[in-house]
Amino acid sequence: MPKILPPTPVKGSINFRKTLSAPRLLSKIKEVFKGVPDDRTGKIDYPLEDVLMSGLAMFGLKSGSMLAFDEGRADPHLSHNIRQLYGVENVPCDTQMRTVLDAVDPEALRPATIGIIQELQKQGVLESYRFLGGYLVSADGTGMFSSGKLSCPHCCEKHHRNGETTYYHQLLASVIVHPDKPTVLPLFHEPITREDGSTKNDCEHNASKRLIPALKKGFPRLNMIMLQDALSCNGPHVNLLKEQGFSFIITAKPAVNSLILKSVFQGQHDGSGKTQEFEITDKETGIIRGYRYANGVPLNSTHKNLLVNFIDYWEVHPNGKEYMYACVTDLPITADNVDQIVRAGRSRWKVENETFNTLKNQGYCLEHNYGHGKQYLATTLALLMMLAFTVDQVQELCCSVFKAARNRFRSRKTLWRKMSSLFDSHFIKDWFALYAALIWGFEGTILETQCDDTS
Repeated sequence: MPKILPPTPVKGSINFRKTLSAPRLLSKIKEVFKGVPDDRTGKIDYPLEDVLMSGLAMFGLKSGSMLAFDEGRADPHLSHNIRQLYGVENVPCDTQMRTVLDAVDPEALRPATIGIIQELQKQGVLESYRFLGGYLVSADGTGMFSSGKLSCPHCCEKHHRNGETTYYHQLLASVIVHPDKPTVLPLFHEPITREDGSTKNDCEHNASKRLIPALKKGFPRLNMIMLQDALSCNGPHVNLLKEQGFSFIITAKPAVNSLILKSVFQGQHDGSGKTQEFEITDKETGIIRGYRYANGVPLNSTHKNLLVNFIDYWEVHPNGKEYMYACVTDLPITADNVDQIVRAGRSRWKVENETFNTLKNQGYCLEHNYGHGKQYLATTLALLMMLAFTVDQVQELCCSVFKAARNRFRSRKTLWRKMSSLFDSHFIKDWFALYAALIWGFEGTILETQCDDTS
């Protein structure tokens, strides 16, 4: 008789949480997908929510390509398991999936993310991400498609001197980060693509103009502190953040003779106090940390009346290696909080390290061309990938069952490979049976176990 090894865990051992486990999260996401507008007419072979959930399953299982996922449709194990675990009765072929998803407006998927963040708030999980009285939201752009041949009306274009053209799509992502936490919580992601009828490329700056108001509308009760790179250190963007009610910590790279540095070093500013400076030596590591800061300095010569607070920070390591960092912020700076503000600003890199690096190199294959389409396909697929990443991140943060399975393997890629192997070779009853097999081992061809998943 097939069984989990060792004997099936009894009540009182690790169990799923009511709302923040894979089956609950996927159920909530499917409810959102049922409300996504579907403009198809005539006979519909596949409900839109099933097509969207199939795309989510493809990224949840870390399929290397849509073709590889499509080839598995005929396998009785995979079709059974997607039905049991993702609630999809009939998985569409790759051509049908591309055709249907190409017409889905990516913004229609945002309520799924809103629902997950609201649940994290309700369960008190989000509270642990508070820092400096708010939530640090790191935003940055990344590439997700590039080709010299394939293109669509929404592609940006780069024209080379040799006459060749590169077509590309990018994405501006936003994630909640914390300096002391490796897990990020994705929010909204704005495509950097050419709009209908436009002859000019889109850019990260324009995408920010769309993303900032969307974040405010989608999460009106979150006190967000935006973390952004030096491209955002300009008057129009700072004014946009202020208008939308956001605090900010923005990386600054002022020129040597810039007004902001003259104001700080020469004391020519309208702040309530003079420029402050001090150094601290870490007794354990020997690292020297230096801080120079001033409140109420003009952002630049063009925006002399736009006052910000400026920090100049440096590190000197015992081996002689030096690190420099500077930022502007609207948060009042004191000797007591300057180190916290620097730590918050430097955690902006988590959107690159813990998000983009994971999506590109840990099994999600962000830069792979899963499908380009003629309208929204590339962006919609990227957002489904981000949603699958969000489910994984929430489980890694909140789900003891997933954590136990994750701890069995050295890397995420190994975990994904083991999961995919089980999907391809066994009939799986439910999510707990899958994770139990990963945690304790198994024998036989049917994974089935008893678990009270309502604890």
